[in-house]
Amino acid sequence: MEISAPLAYAGDPRQAADDIAALESAGLDAVWVAEAYGFDSPTIMGYLAARTERMRIGAAILNVYSRTPALIAQTAAGLDAISGGRAIIGLGASGPQVVEGWHGKAYDKPLARTREAIELTRRILRREVIDHHGITDMPLPEEKGGRLGKPLKILTKPVRSEVPLYVASLGPANVRMTAEIADGWLPTLFIPEKAHQVWGASLAEGKEKRDPALGPLQTVAGGLLAIGDDAAAVRDFARPQIALYVGGMGAVGKNFYNDLAVAYGYEKEARRIQELYLSGKKKEAEAAVPDEFCELMSLCGPEGYVRERVEAFRAAGVDMLNVIPVGPEPAKLIETVKGWL
Repeated sequence: MEISAPLAYAGDPRQAADDIAALESAGLDAVWVAEAYGFDSPTIMGYLAARTERMRIGAAILNVYSRTPALIAQTAAGLDAISGGRAIIGLGASGPQVVEGWHGKAYDKPLARTREAIELTRRILRREVIDHHGITDMPLPEEKGGRLGKPLKILTKPVRSEVPLYVASLGPANVRMTAEIADGWLPTLFIPEKAHQVWGASLAEGKEKRDPALGPLQTVAGGLLAIGDDAAAVRDFARPQIALYVGGMGAVGKNFYNDLAVAYGYEKEARRIQELYLSGKKKEAEAAVPDEFCELMSLCGPEGYVRERVEAFRAAGVDMLNVIPVGPEPAKLIETVKGWL
């Protein structure tokens, strides 16, 4: 098992990147850079490539609506080049509120778009001449307004012809597709003790169709990390994130994370969190998050307990433990957990 951490993207990105770079010597194997509707992630990933030497740099995630497959492939090739072969590209559909509200794109065919982006990115990185017609047309045909386009291949030679492509997915069909064609999986709000009951069948069905040449599907998951006799209190820091996702990431009936909480067995609580959050009562929504939810998706407590949580994530099939170290000595926390893996 490896260890990674997400970049804190809400504040000063240079300071956040410098903080993450300082964890490289403590053993951090990878960093994941989110985007949402804030700073773009490729710019920050490029800065991280210059600030680090060993750790891998992952996008978590690039959405498949605001970028063409060709641009996704160019980003993968560019990041891989300046990092010396350390890129990981996380892809996903994001959500309709961001896609339609921020990017002005219709939220349609999310699975087909993701599948096509993976197929074309791999073909482009292999420097194939692309003549493809699906959701994306390369080149654009005359009947759709094209006049001068012709089949092309990427101009520069990628450092690697295969950059790992991970997918952020939650729903059964999307997880099934991820297990079939992606290099890795980026689930959100992952509870190791409940993961199999929610995703076990979808993962198994997808893996049955998986090309053996891809190798095993890599899973990245984790949560808040704090070690100490009073560290259990840090679990409460997960409440705002859970409340935001379960309560605020989508309208009623159109929230993937709310559906996940229901699948975990928190049906009444999920409905209540959403009601409160969408009515503007965010603090009440946070208070409505079950204590068990906060506990099981984190790694906070005395050392022996945290070691047990690490093993729970390992037993659930997690290959890269993605943690948010909380406390005055994040490097020490990373170094400690790295020593257990």
